[in-house]
Amino acid sequence: MPRTMLDCREIPSESGCTLTLTGEEDEVLEAGAAHAVAVHGHTDGEELRAGLRAGLRPAPQATGPGAFVQIIEFSTSSYDELNALIDGWKTDIGADRAVGWMVMGRDRDRPETYLEVVAFPSAEEARRNSDHPVTTAFAEKMRALCDGPPTFRNLEVVRAESP
Repeated sequence: MPRTMLDCREIPSESGCTLTLTGEEDEVLEAGAAHAVAVHGHTDGEELRAGLRAGLRPAPQATGPGAFVQIIEFSTSSYDELNALIDGWKTDIGADRAVGWMVMGRDRDRPETYLEVVAFPSAEEARRNSDHPVTTAFAEKMRALCDGPPTFRNLEVVRAESP
């Protein structure tokens, strides 16, 4: 059965909670409701659970058949602007976001060079993400902030490990 996740950072909240729950849908919904009651002061009921259900999405997949990672290398002297652009993209794409997880690193030997590693459940999901109008607009704005064209590496995951 596919794993599902619920991330408090993606649900409007005044507390700034960062909890993420991952598991089978029923487990995540139960734990999410208990968390919402105990930590956020909500009342359990159909309205709360409907809101939580709306926030459920597939859990990131690190490995397995079809797992896919894209590495994007770029140079910019406008990192703060680019970082804000990424945050705007996440808000604008909302539930259509196909990205499982992302890591951004700055090259220690070339301080204005960055590598972004982005994971997707499959190459097809990566393509869907790239073809989305919000991502297309983001890519144009990103290129304008870069000192040259970004380079892309498209990798099928053949091995992944967690501690």
